[in-house]
Amino acid sequence: MLARLADLETALDAARGGGGEKYVARHHARGKLLPRERIELLLDRDAPFLELSPVAGWGTDFPTGASVVTGIGVVEGVECVIVANDPTVRGGAVNPYSLKKTQRAGEIAYSNRMPMINLVESGGADLASQSEIFIPGGRVFRDLTRLSAAGIPTVSVVFGTATAGGAYVPGMSDYTIMVRDRAKVFLAGPPLVKMATGEDADDESLGGAAMHAGTSGLADFLAADERDGLRLARQCVRRLNWHKHGPPPRTALPTAPKYDPEELLGIPGTDLRVPFDPREVLARILDGSEFDEFKPGYGTALVTGWAELHGYPVGVLANARGVLFSEEAQKAAQFIQLANNAGTPLLFLQNTTGYMVGTDYEQRGIIKHGALMINAVSNSTVPHLTVNLGASYGAGNYGMCGRAYDPRFLFTWPNAKSAVMGPAQLAGVLSIVARQAAEAKGRPYDADSDTAMRMMVEQQVESESGALFLSGRLFDDGVIDPRDTRTVLGLCLSAVHNAPVAGTAGFGVFRM
Repeated sequence: MLARLADLETALDAARGGGGEKYVARHHARGKLLPRERIELLLDRDAPFLELSPVAGWGTDFPTGASVVTGIGVVEGVECVIVANDPTVRGGAVNPYSLKKTQRAGEIAYSNRMPMINLVESGGADLASQSEIFIPGGRVFRDLTRLSAAGIPTVSVVFGTATAGGAYVPGMSDYTIMVRDRAKVFLAGPPLVKMATGEDADDESLGGAAMHAGTSGLADFLAADERDGLRLARQCVRRLNWHKHGPPPRTALPTAPKYDPEELLGIPGTDLRVPFDPREVLARILDGSEFDEFKPGYGTALVTGWAELHGYPVGVLANARGVLFSEEAQKAAQFIQLANNAGTPLLFLQNTTGYMVGTDYEQRGIIKHGALMINAVSNSTVPHLTVNLGASYGAGNYGMCGRAYDPRFLFTWPNAKSAVMGPAQLAGVLSIVARQAAEAKGRPYDADSDTAMRMMVEQQVESESGALFLSGRLFDDGVIDPRDTRTVLGLCLSAVHNAPVAGTAGFGVFRM
């Protein structure tokens, strides 16, 4: 685990490094702050910041971090979603991964009813990848207006260039602040205006902060400098009269776990095929290490029960052995119904290879029972939080509330993997199919080619199922140190309680 954490730290260093020393130094020389420096000044003193998708773009042709910083932080006592462009990385241009990362931040703000603050300095679309971002990119502006329509405030602070589509971020925000002599907001810069209309225009008259504050009316506040812009953003949040709609924590001063979180590093083994007891994890993240297990003697490959985490009540579903059987699926569906009746958020701790296969299990109804569990997960309306502790393979990923099932937050431990099946199993299936195809055609099967194919497929699946690979493509909200699990989940539970917490009684037709 420590080796995996070292790999994660290397990736995080790359993200924090922005565009590199040269561009960071040039940015500072212009008297400008870096995105994380802006965020730190925006937040309340000593307030935590839960950064989201920090290694977006890892393992791709784009920089790790994807030229934007997103996360959740406390501003004037209000939990806000914050999006900050990093102008040291290709001028803060939007690429396919920064687009996905920004859209995910908007989803989190909307589903959890949290004000959104944009710290803007971007040259617009990365033109080399415009075919991948232009059409889906319009959702960013749609989402801003939907936040406003839902009564969720949006604030923009413009520190530099915000051109083309980027101009609509301040244009569609409830409150817009521009930094004097720095902000330049226009649909087209002087060169494009010259090409399109023949007009000679300068930056300030075309889109400067003073012009927008005094002439166009786009700017609501004119900041003297960057720090003043951040002060004005805090002022806007202070005047929102914002309050949470969800219930407060049941326990104001929760008891810490009785077991050392350092031990979380040694609970998963190096072989994901060897299961571990999730109660060992729960004992190190739950308040007072207290857990009221539900149906402990039935469907024992899935642990379910009630607990509190940082004072918030939660219902837990955790894989105890890799495979899910019919009993586990039925137990999970019942438990999810109970959590919805009680209006209690659900925590899914994944470590599963999927639902059991084979003649006996098919005849006993594993498909309909798996469908029962997936139905319950799909239609449950209490907040869901998911952490992948080890393996998340096949339909088990779906039943345990994977990304496709819209958990409010999903995080991954560095050792975790996720794919349609394990590397050896996938390679073996392809080998059997190829062998059967050769036999059907009456051709000999090349055993050496088969061995080479299996090795290649196993290596590919192994690399493409890893935590950093998947997080780089935004299939989770971040890879976290296991020792931080309790803190991360506590911040998430606080965030989800900005919105009302309510269950549902409607689950569609259960195939019993």
